[in-house]
Amino acid sequence: MAHLPIALQMYTVRDQTAVDFAGTYRKVAEMGYEGVEIAGDGGLSAHDMKQLLDDCGFARCGSHIMLQAIEDDLQKVVDYNLEIHNPWIVVPWLPAELRADADGWRSVAGRMEEAGGWLAEMGLTLCYHNHAFEFEVEENGAYGLDILYANARPGAVQAELDLYWVKYGGQDPAEYVTRYRDRAPLLHIKDMTASEPHTFTEVGTGIIDWPVVVKAAEGGVAAAWIIEQDTCQRPSLDSAKISLDNFRQILER
Repeated sequence: MAHLPIALQMYTVRDQTAVDFAGTYRKVAEMGYEGVEIAGDGGLSAHDMKQLLDDCGFARCGSHIMLQAIEDDLQKVVDYNLEIHNPWIVVPWLPAELRADADGWRSVAGRMEEAGGWLAEMGLTLCYHNHAFEFEVEENGAYGLDILYANARPGAVQAELDLYWVKYGGQDPAEYVTRYRDRAPLLHIKDMTASEPHTFTEVGTGIIDWPVVVKAAEGGVAAAWIIEQDTCQRPSLDSAKISLDNFRQILER
């Protein structure tokens, strides 16, 4: 597999960016991350955000933006992300009323296909980031996530698979990586505790079989491995460093 940058979803260290936005980005770069997925702009203009990302040497590995926000002001989304050189626009979540049944998922697919088509014309790619609720609706053996992707063109809607939530939803992370390998340029690398109730832990310290996932991703994932930890039991920057070091070792096996 060609080298892919290891990025940090900056939501992981949101407690730190809330105090020192630019300083936290620099600390993430110093620990060895090659890219970031943006979670908020810290009040920076696009010009200043681009400068910060350039100074840190970061690959741009996505920005989470709600579907309604994309639809409400597409040009604002396009202008900002083109200026900071981020090619990936990721819908991170869907309100419950949009996903109550299979018809809801088909409707969402239509909206995302339309938005993704607009973005593609501007040189940007729309992705969808899953949680576990995508596995609550099933129709003819297909879950909500599958219904979404079956009803939206790959050229308009790509996948950002969050593998913690795939497993939390009762599915096999490696199997889902295999299933959507050709349309999942971004993977969220996020681990799960062995103890119940299951929660988040540093990559390599939980129960997800990362070597199998990495093998399944060969020939598909094209943009980045994105480490994320929604909540941390130790200082968030320490958790981010442990996950980076562990995942590097996994990739070297």
